[in-house]
Amino acid sequence: MKRPRQPAEITAAFLDACYAELNALKPGNVHRHSAGHGMEVLHFEQAAKAAAGPIADPSLSVGKRILRATEASVAATGMNTNLGIVLLCAPLAKAASETTFDVGLRRRLGNILSALDVADAEDAFEAIRIANPAGLGAVGDGDVRADANRLTLIAAMHLAAERDRIANAYVNVFADVFDFALPVLHAARAAPGADPALSITTLHMSLLAEFPDTHITRKYGLETAVDVQREAHALKSSWFPVATAKSLPALLDFDAKLKQSRLNPGTTADFVVTTLFADALIERKHS
Repeated sequence: MKRPRQPAEITAAFLDACYAELNALKPGNVHRHSAGHGMEVLHFEQAAKAAAGPIADPSLSVGKRILRATEASVAATGMNTNLGIVLLCAPLAKAASETTFDVGLRRRLGNILSALDVADAEDAFEAIRIANPAGLGAVGDGDVRADANRLTLIAAMHLAAERDRIANAYVNVFADVFDFALPVLHAARAAPGADPALSITTLHMSLLAEFPDTHITRKYGLETAVDVQREAHALKSSWFPVATAKSLPALLDFDAKLKQSRLNPGTTADFVVTTLFADALIERKHS
């Protein structure tokens, strides 16, 4: 009989997703083909190992998972490497630990997100302050530098949804993952001769071409993010229906150009990991 995922399974799925993302060429991000932005693959591996336990801990709320995973990651690396990943994967992990495959991960995720409360907001705000992500500007209601002031986490995400795709994911129950990214990943993997790592490259480029990256937007403005989006789309012949070995020179050139310009599509990378994590949680077989 199918059953909810156990902590060890969730931990393994999370680590597998983090490592698979690092193994793939993802223009603009850190990966095994190229470091960048003052970070290397090792930093992300250390952060993944540190965050995996809290992410999968069934005794923790979503907010506590976010806070404990962020604390551990920053302690391990001395920098913010995975705040977006943690914010997205924490509620997915909780959903997977509380539902069966028959009930459906997405349905349970929606229930969890709608119930996020003030304590979750306080923990998430503290995690964001600890990570101190680049480009974090001041806003009115819902500013993470202030106390939650009785604002629930889901209410805070509603306030930020128009300017941040991670917040928007909380509001639309991860529609970008379930309705766009997972079908792209499955199609890329099913393409003739597809390589697993290059399928992830296609996932990354598809997301980058579909949505302006909000990490770039926060640091450099929407116009710059849209320019990167257009460049990714212009390279579609190099990654669709799936990237190949022949695609690598063009994609590596794009990677170098983004890094030279200090443009890091970090939100896109966060969604790549989250998509791989969700896929593992859905597809993992149970007795």
